[in-house]
Amino acid sequence: MSSDTSLVSTDWLSDNLGDPNIRILDASWHLPNSDRNALNEYKSAHIPGALFFDIDEIADLDNPLPHMMPSNEKMSSRVRAMGIKETDHIIVYDDSMFSTAARAWFMFKNFDHAKVSILDGGLPKWRDEEKAMESKIQNFTSSHYSANKDESRIRDRQQILANIDSGAEQVVDARAKGRFEGTAPEPRPDSRSGHIPGSFNVPFTDLLNENGTYKDMEAIRAEFENNGVDLSKPVVTSCGSGVTACVLLFALDRIGHRDNALYDGSWTEWGTRSDTPIVK
Repeated sequence: MSSDTSLVSTDWLSDNLGDPNIRILDASWHLPNSDRNALNEYKSAHIPGALFFDIDEIADLDNPLPHMMPSNEKMSSRVRAMGIKETDHIIVYDDSMFSTAARAWFMFKNFDHAKVSILDGGLPKWRDEEKAMESKIQNFTSSHYSANKDESRIRDRQQILANIDSGAEQVVDARAKGRFEGTAPEPRPDSRSGHIPGSFNVPFTDLLNENGTYKDMEAIRAEFENNGVDLSKPVVTSCGSGVTACVLLFALDRIGHRDNALYDGSWTEWGTRSDTPIVK
């Protein structure tokens, strides 16, 4: 485990599975048109004591965009039902090609939960090391929990449009290079290709090692700087639907960059509208 506790190792978690002040969450998510079902996979096998954190359901379902940030009331009610206390140390992991644990990490941090960590390497590393798994689903006594969203770290379309002219914040896109440049198709057929004018591209996969663990802080810093990002200035991250953008936010947090925010609608919103400018 690192000194700032934002990352925990598989060995550390294995040694601390019995700690009553730890709550483990499986935050796996897959594209709707994939042949994988995150909830069914969780039910089949998960880290002992883990609960399922559904980013599609713990969301603003009145918004047509996918998994948008929920209200204080919804986040509070779902976390209470899980038996998570405000003082608990939450460990999130995933088994997703989109490193979705970072989305759950950002959600809890944005709702002012003090201790949230990502399991470095996630379930694939845990499983490769033949650590304990179970199919039993734990039930914890409901808790008191009060979530308080930090709206200052969420951006909407109008703010991103205004930022094109002001340049007050650097928009950094986590999508793959081909999608950013408009040379590769978008997974959503109704979406145009390209990127927000003036934005930078740091593919989230470039922040990870081949085994899915996060690169060290020096390497993370180099990935941003080598792609033109000035780490002394504010950053807003974007991606396909607000998920892998959180990998960038987590990486920025790791290197001490705190002046950052999430464009929650991301390309699902921007790319499907006719009134948003696009560069290829």
